[in-house]
Amino acid sequence: MTPKTDLSALSVRQQIGQTMMFGFHGTEPSPEITRLIAEHHIGGVILFARNVGRPEDVLRLNVALQKIAYEAGHPLPLLISVDQENGIVRRLGAGTTLFPGNMALGAAGRAQWVREVSEATGRELRALGFNFNLAPVLDVNNNPHNPVIGVRAYGQDPQRVGEYGVEAICGLQAAGLAACGKHFPGHGDTSLDSHLTLPLIPHDRARLDAVELPPFMKAITAGVDALMIAHVVFPEFEPDATPATLSHRVITELLREELGYRGVITTDCMEMHAIAKTIGTVEGTYRAFLAGVDLSFLSHTHEWQEQTIERFVRGFEEGEISAQRLQDSVRRILALKERYTSWDDWLPLFDQPDLQPDPVVGCEEHRQLARSVYEAAVTLTAQRPGALPLQIEAEDRVAVVYLRNVSLSPVEDDRYLINPLATAIESQHPNIVRVELSNPPTAQEIAQAVEVAAACRAVVVGTSNAHLSPVQTELLRQLEALPLQRVVISMRAPYDLAVCTNLDAHIAVYEFTPAGIEVAAEALFGKRKLVGHLPIALEVAQ
Repeated sequence: MTPKTDLSALSVRQQIGQTMMFGFHGTEPSPEITRLIAEHHIGGVILFARNVGRPEDVLRLNVALQKIAYEAGHPLPLLISVDQENGIVRRLGAGTTLFPGNMALGAAGRAQWVREVSEATGRELRALGFNFNLAPVLDVNNNPHNPVIGVRAYGQDPQRVGEYGVEAICGLQAAGLAACGKHFPGHGDTSLDSHLTLPLIPHDRARLDAVELPPFMKAITAGVDALMIAHVVFPEFEPDATPATLSHRVITELLREELGYRGVITTDCMEMHAIAKTIGTVEGTYRAFLAGVDLSFLSHTHEWQEQTIERFVRGFEEGEISAQRLQDSVRRILALKERYTSWDDWLPLFDQPDLQPDPVVGCEEHRQLARSVYEAAVTLTAQRPGALPLQIEAEDRVAVVYLRNVSLSPVEDDRYLINPLATAIESQHPNIVRVELSNPPTAQEIAQAVEVAAACRAVVVGTSNAHLSPVQTELLRQLEALPLQRVVISMRAPYDLAVCTNLDAHIAVYEFTPAGIEVAAEALFGKRKLVGHLPIALEVAQ
């Protein structure tokens, strides 16, 4: 990747800045991010829900950020990135389309839909001023106990994950966005969350070649713009427990040399505990660059952002970072920018007094596309003969027992943690009793839920990774003892079936997006049949 931009126009400090992607707080450019853009020429920014207001506010923010860069003399616009995976990991909310996430797409079973959803997502992001989506997830989720990937994966078949990943990449690129596959060389077979600790995947090379690596190899062949490295230890490559993010063997020898990848290599956020609580964010970011990373994400802490730049400057001055090594990364980053953005895109927007995004954002066509996928995705994973539709009359009460939706991993934004289950069921059968529990529920709450349900004709339970929660398992155990119709709706991973021992039906929605929950509610009352197919294997409780 050879950019047209002349690197000689950039000082060493500015070249170092180009290798950084920083986050900030607020819905307007903060003084800190303004300084980092203007003085250090950082390569770009990452936005989270904390930065997001209405669609027009997002566009104005992104235009303001680019104007700072332009007035500071950046040769090319900023990369403005976001984790818009869809499903349970999304940063945009009101006014935008709520698209299905990866496992729902896997359950829908149509590759064309993956491309269409990805391209539609890209169109909305582009209309809001983004040019870099940190998606798709290319991990193969074959570990039911994985707390951080789960439904973010397309499934557990490496070939299908690779096929769908390529469709997603092509869809984003067609919409004018750079795509970033993650998390190389795989994060699917862990039982720990790298946001909180340092996971390990113990498999040998033969197993990695068969399961973890194929989706990334397909993405490389398809021309994925960037690949993100996992904060995961692979003893096959690093017996001394060096995480992949800091591993020359993984990044340079495997990815760059053996697999021939020529695009941009990024870190995951270097403030995740897998790095911050071990080697430390600043030194970890520096070591990741030495290992072969091009672009580093520091998403939250301004002090660490400033210190990281100074650590790179010192490494360059001491000769540990060579001019050639720095320029190789900067060239790849600038080439990525040249492909997806230019000042011609932004100059007409700088002086517009009332910026409004393109009407494609949240448009009816996109909402209908999302609904079509959900109708094909929601899966009836188990039922007793005749269990659905529910055998109830209008006067019969239905207990809807559900947990308050909380973040199960720092990758999820609290702002969008809704639980629409009761509302969706009430729209089909108004005679319901809502029972909202804490997450996890207390013993007293479980007892109250059982008491309420016992006075009803049926109970519908909404679970959230119950297979990882002994308290939710106890809730199910007590409810399943009642002599009434019992249905469980899994609103995250479908592995909950493993702890459901005595129920009439189990439905997997794969996420808590309202449109998906509405499809499940319609099926409960005979308005539709569920046609989704599980993209993972389930253990059935005995």
